[in-house]
Amino acid sequence: MAQVLEFRLPDLGEGLTEAEIVHWLVEVGDVVAVDQPVVEVETAKAMVEVPCPYGGVVTARYGEEGSELPVGAPLLTVAVGASESAAGGEPAPEKAPAAPAADEGSGNVLVGYGTGAPAARRRRVRQASPAAAVPAPAPAPVVGRANGSGAPVLTPAGGSAGPAGPVAVVSPLVRRLARENGVDLRTLTGSGREGLILRSDVDRAIRSADPEPPAAVAAPTGAAGAAGRPDVVRVPLRGVRGAVADKLSRSRHEIPDATCWVDADATELMAARTAMNAAGGPKISLLALLARICVAGLARHPELNSTVDTAAREILRLPDVHLGFAAQTDRGLVVPVVRDAHRRDAESLSAEFARLTEAGRSGTLTPGDLTGGTFTLNNYGVFGVDGSTPIINHPEAAMLGVGRIIPKPWVHRGELAVRQVVQLSLTFDHRVCDGGTAGGFLRYVADCVENPAVLLRTL
Repeated sequence: MAQVLEFRLPDLGEGLTEAEIVHWLVEVGDVVAVDQPVVEVETAKAMVEVPCPYGGVVTARYGEEGSELPVGAPLLTVAVGASESAAGGEPAPEKAPAAPAADEGSGNVLVGYGTGAPAARRRRVRQASPAAAVPAPAPAPVVGRANGSGAPVLTPAGGSAGPAGPVAVVSPLVRRLARENGVDLRTLTGSGREGLILRSDVDRAIRSADPEPPAAVAAPTGAAGAAGRPDVVRVPLRGVRGAVADKLSRSRHEIPDATCWVDADATELMAARTAMNAAGGPKISLLALLARICVAGLARHPELNSTVDTAAREILRLPDVHLGFAAQTDRGLVVPVVRDAHRRDAESLSAEFARLTEAGRSGTLTPGDLTGGTFTLNNYGVFGVDGSTPIINHPEAAMLGVGRIIPKPWVHRGELAVRQVVQLSLTFDHRVCDGGTAGGFLRYVADCVENPAVLLRTL
C-alpha cells in the first residue's frame, strides 16, 4: 500500500526564510529517486537545486514558477511504494525506489538541511486514491487561486482565505514593505500556506493600487510623479539583487568608511607573471598575484582582516583570510569567497578564482560560496575605469580596489618612460584603524606591485 509523504521547502541555511521557484524539474506523475533534484529555487544568496529525500511517484506540486515560498511550506507530495501514477492509475514507467524508514533520511545534506532530521519534522499524509493522490491531513490544505494571480493559496478546510486574528506574515520585511506603501495587510489573501502573506502578495497589491494620472491634469514630474506612470518599468528588488541592495544599504548606514589611493608602476609585476606562465604549468592569473599580495599585506596589518561587533562594542580580529572578489554576472553583482586564501599559493588561487567565476556565470554558486568573507578584492579595472570608492562588503572592514593597467608616462630611474600604471584604492572601516594603518597596508601593496621581489620576504 502506497504512503503519501509531504516534502517541504527545507532550511537553506544562512538565515534564509524564503525562496523563489525558478524551475520545476519534475511533473506530477513522474517517478523520482531518493535525493533526486526536484526543483530549482533562487534564494537571496544563490540558485539551489533542492533534492527530495523520498523516492516514489510525485502526486502534487505546490507553487508556480516565479512564486515565492517560505521555508517550511510544502513543495510536493510523493507516493512512496506506489505502483500506479497519481494522474490516472496507469502503470509507472519503472518501479518507484523504496522510501526511507520513518526515522531515517537519505543522508543528503543541503546547506544546513539534513534529510536525516528527526521524524517530527516530516509530516505524514494519509494515502491518496489512485485516481487523485492528493494529501489530506487534518486540517487539510485546500489548493485554490488568489485573485487570478496564478499563485496557489492554501487555506484550512472549511475556512476562508483570509486569516483570522493576527495577520499571518512571513517576515518583518513584508510588514515594513506594506506599511511604507500604505497596504492594509488585512485586506490581502496570502498565497503562502494557510493564508501566509508573502512579499509577492504585497508587491501585487502595490502594483494594482498604482493610480494612473487623471486625463485632465498634467502628470507631475520628478521621481514621485514618475512612479505612477504606466510606462515606468518596475524591477523587483528580490533574490540576489535584493540581498545585495540590503547589504549595501546596511554597510553605508553602519560603517564610517574612508578611502585612500595610490598610483603604482605595475610593469615589473606584469613581467613577472609573463615569466611564470612561460615556464610551463598551470597559468597564473593577475588576480591571483594581487590576492597573494593582499594576503601578505594583511599579515602585516591584521587590523584590516576584522569585523566590528556593534552590540558588544568590540573589534574582532580574524585569524584566517577568506578572500572575497567582486564578480559581475547576468544575475547581478556577486562576491564569491576563496576560503583560506592565506594557505594557498598562486596556482591554487588561480584555480579557485576560475572555478568560482565560472560558477557565478552559470548561476551555480552555493550560499556557502558567497558568505564568510573577511576581506574583498575588487578588480573594477575590467570595466575600463581607473578608480572607485566602493562600499565595503558588510560585515568586513576593508576592500582593495584595482583599476585598469594602462601605459602612462612615468618617471622611472630618473627618466621619463612609458610604464604600465595602475591605480590602487583602499576603502576601510575607520573604526578598526586609522589612516596610518590603512596607508601602510596600501603602500606595502603598491611596493609589491612595483617590485615583486618585496613579496619574497614574506613567502
